[in-house]
Amino acid sequence: MKSSTETTRPPRMNHPPFLAKASWRVLSLCMNLLHFQKPSRYINHEFNALHKKAPVSVALAFPDIYDVGMSHLGLKILYKIINDLPFAVAERVFSPWPDLEAALREQGELLSSLESRTPLRMFDAVGFSLQYELSYPSVLNMLALGGIPLRTNERLEREGMPLIVAGGPCTVNPLPMAPFIDAFLIGDGEDAVPEVLSVLHRWKEDGSKDRIALLKALSGIEGLHVPFLGKDSVTRRRFIESLDSAPFPEGPVVPFTGIVHDRVNIEISRGCTMGCRFCQAGMIYRPVRERSPETVMKIAEKSLRSTGYDTVSFTSLSSGDYGCLNYLMGEFNRKFSDRRISLSLPSLRVGSVNEGMLRELRAVRKSGFTIAPEAGTDRLRAVINKGFTAEMYSHALETLFRAGWQNLKLYFMIGLPTETDEDISAISEMVLLAIRTSKKLTGRNVALSVGVSPFVPKTHTPFQWYGQNNIETIMEKNRQVKASLLRRGVQFRGHDPEMSVLEAAISRGDESLSFLIETAWKLGCRLDAWKEYFDPAKWYQAMEVTGISASSFAEREYAPDARLPWEHIDTGISREFLWKEYQNALSATFTHDCRTGCHACGLTCRPRGPQNTAAIPRTAAGPSAEGAIPAEGMSIKVRLRYAKTQTVRYLSHLETTTALIRAMRRASFPFKFTEGFHPGPKVSFGPALGVGTAGLKEYLDIELIPPFDLQAGLASLQENLPGGLRATELKAIGKGEKSLTAFVVRYTYEISGERDLSLDAWLGNKDRMVERKHGSYRVSDMVEDVQNTGNATFVLTVKDLGEIKVRLDELLPLVFGRPADALGITRQSMYGWDGRWQEPLEDAIAWAARS
Repeated sequence: MKSSTETTRPPRMNHPPFLAKASWRVLSLCMNLLHFQKPSRYINHEFNALHKKAPVSVALAFPDIYDVGMSHLGLKILYKIINDLPFAVAERVFSPWPDLEAALREQGELLSSLESRTPLRMFDAVGFSLQYELSYPSVLNMLALGGIPLRTNERLEREGMPLIVAGGPCTVNPLPMAPFIDAFLIGDGEDAVPEVLSVLHRWKEDGSKDRIALLKALSGIEGLHVPFLGKDSVTRRRFIESLDSAPFPEGPVVPFTGIVHDRVNIEISRGCTMGCRFCQAGMIYRPVRERSPETVMKIAEKSLRSTGYDTVSFTSLSSGDYGCLNYLMGEFNRKFSDRRISLSLPSLRVGSVNEGMLRELRAVRKSGFTIAPEAGTDRLRAVINKGFTAEMYSHALETLFRAGWQNLKLYFMIGLPTETDEDISAISEMVLLAIRTSKKLTGRNVALSVGVSPFVPKTHTPFQWYGQNNIETIMEKNRQVKASLLRRGVQFRGHDPEMSVLEAAISRGDESLSFLIETAWKLGCRLDAWKEYFDPAKWYQAMEVTGISASSFAEREYAPDARLPWEHIDTGISREFLWKEYQNALSATFTHDCRTGCHACGLTCRPRGPQNTAAIPRTAAGPSAEGAIPAEGMSIKVRLRYAKTQTVRYLSHLETTTALIRAMRRASFPFKFTEGFHPGPKVSFGPALGVGTAGLKEYLDIELIPPFDLQAGLASLQENLPGGLRATELKAIGKGEKSLTAFVVRYTYEISGERDLSLDAWLGNKDRMVERKHGSYRVSDMVEDVQNTGNATFVLTVKDLGEIKVRLDELLPLVFGRPADALGITRQSMYGWDGRWQEPLEDAIAWAARS
């Protein structure tokens, strides 16, 4: 990605019109969310969401969409830490999807928080998590949408502007975002964030309006870098000594919509000592610190009870190297497998795969498996310090396939230092070995996908001196690997080379990159991590406007004695150690795990965590948890009536199902589970509600293991439902009773709209024939009755016609002349025929919730 080399300030462009008007309006609660993709991202009131008032307000801003941000463990940790402070409140805000952004701009409304709908500009502080370089334009976009000037010097000129803080791994080179961020938190935030907010609290209480004084006070906190005050002094990374004593969210917010990591995530360790030379996180999160198995188990118990999830992931940079992983997994399965709670692990090193681990992973349900070999030859693996041989890889594959795995993901990099054509060819050979091994041991091909990403040199790693391959070379290597893998029928997932060039440029860039980032944003760049929105043409245009070449930064090689732009940030790892490791890389010299011997990286480590606790065995004692799941005998069938109103009417049927099942798990319902590889609760729902439709009498059937107290169960369920869902009745029914979908064929709806809503269309469409793929029907046959109850509100009674089911999106325009998404729709009741029309629980003796 090349351009001219002259650096200029980006052209001044007009802010969106609604910002120029200084509108104080917020995202309207009555905005029709049906107009937006996945409206459940925006409805708030998820279970465990906190709503409080406090003197200091913080918006935790994640520069990607809800689905990604709600998967981020760091956000959950900070949400707990801040809301536990008596003087502070934290609320969440995420980058809007383009459809919502367009609506905000069109309607002149400001980006606001989920919990209280407060515009960003009205918070005392806005904290961004910088996880990925290409999210930087989204940071600027969120500031602008929130009514906040982009640059620190602009905010200093105006009263009432929030403090803008950023944390996350990208802050170890704060320079490209320095003009936009008031303070960077370098390192762990558990201790530092309360200190930052205490300073802000005192500043507010004093009634001071001297923002420069506030910045100076913040600069005195260890780990805080304040760009406005210059970079003459060195900022040392902040890190916590012990994970066992660190706060951790045991009751995280439970999203309505499916998110990227939709499970309980427990950080079992932080840091890594394997010393992979390309891995920035492995360097900047040293030293390794482990949570004890006892603490992990306590967190798991409380988190499962408070969330209703059915999967727990033990996360870390290298979970397979946790000092007593098999023991922990065995203890977990002995406690939770009878509830069908399953375990998962992130991608693993080849050398960490073992039979005991696989036995525990498959105890409840078997998910896919991910291994990251990274490089194709022993020589290149020595260069990057990836410590395994071809023999170890072959053994890992055999162990995995013998254990019955049928899904495997492999991750590799191209463009690594000293890489040759032989190294590139060896990637496909490693993949071919996986194919052959799976056929040999399972008699079939596994579902195999291969991810290939261009190498991105990162700051504070041994490869910070090394320049990235030029984009033409990267593309050619990518083409070679892709062609070789596709010939073998493997699913290929490649990372966009143009993205990688920008990642490298921004990662190793200086303050001038801020002009490129700002100009790219003004040209329309945002959500660049999403392939459908990444537009390299806009970045090329930004380079032409600013005269900044991304390639010149990405490909730049630094001399051994060169002053590196980011050296005012001290991660604790010495420059001398990193240079020595760079030289070891060039000579393909392997450096062993530093837990087996100190390599003088610059940190003064001491033993931390259970990896040094001899009393804890590395493997689980006793029988495998696979055999611990009891065979279930008799069960009872229970029918629940519930209401779905308020903003949860925007949930899809799947989202509603998930929310109710999780609530029942929180309420300790003793589920009867399905058989097979993916056991789940035996639950069957009635006819689905459309997105945006409320329901007053909805039903589901559940199979439970007796004994079960209906009254206590109903009360407990009601306490564990999120706002907008309400359990109203619960009873036991006979197992031979018709299923809800077989019984219900008739429905009553309340339809409301604008004042001029009428039945004019109905009069003209009564006798109209509607064609479906598998039949046709007359409108008047499906519409049994429609009554005008006044105030532009009607009661509509409709029925299914055999296999032709009611579809409101098709029917309502014929009755009211309006599309369904322009009407307020509430399903009041549903009926089946049993000698007369009756509701599913009409004649039952049941426990009914008292209003």
